[in-house]
Amino acid sequence: MNQKKSITIKVILLIFTILLIDQILKIYIKTNFRLYESVRVFDWFQISFTENPGMAFGLEFGGVVGKLFLTLFRIVAVVILGIFIRNLIKSGARSGFILTIALVLVGAAGNIIDSVFYGVFFSESTTETVAQFLPLGGGYAPFLQGKVVDMLFFPIISSGSKVIFFSPVFNIADSAITVAIFLIIFFFLKDLNKSLEKKK
Repeated sequence: MNQKKSITIKVILLIFTILLIDQILKIYIKTNFRLYESVRVFDWFQISFTENPGMAFGLEFGGVVGKLFLTLFRIVAVVILGIFIRNLIKSGARSGFILTIALVLVGAAGNIIDSVFYGVFFSESTTETVAQFLPLGGGYAPFLQGKVVDMLFFPIISSGSKVIFFSPVFNIADSAITVAIFLIIFFFLKDLNKSLEKKK
């Protein structure tokens, strides 16, 4: 098996594996937890169900119009990243760098699935009721306007009921993007600059 074929298979496996884990966890939380329900695993780690109508780590982005823009932007970004990865493979870029860019792609794709489909396929999550898959009355939001499911909460440093560090609640897809950013900064910045120069 040649190197280009090998890295292509690795990219596909990485994307598929992380997407699968991300979606299984989100669907489980969505259909088994009430909104804001929390389970303490350790003092510094909780499973805490929240829904994010906007950007990563619970940030919001300008109402319905902003939500639609953000979803469409993510879709365009995933397409561009896919093309970028294909070009990196063709040019013989380092495998680690290609897989790191694939982490960014899968992170964006994981949250796109929530935004595009969850509003259609699930009922509303509330503090009183657990969401149902394919409810009789239809989903809680139109196509492209679903909310992103977040559940990973690390209150590593707390003072009483106040979390000093780290307060955002996030998901596996967010984690993939964050890990990729750190890898690029510390290990692949030269690779990124080189690939962008070639693109120019």
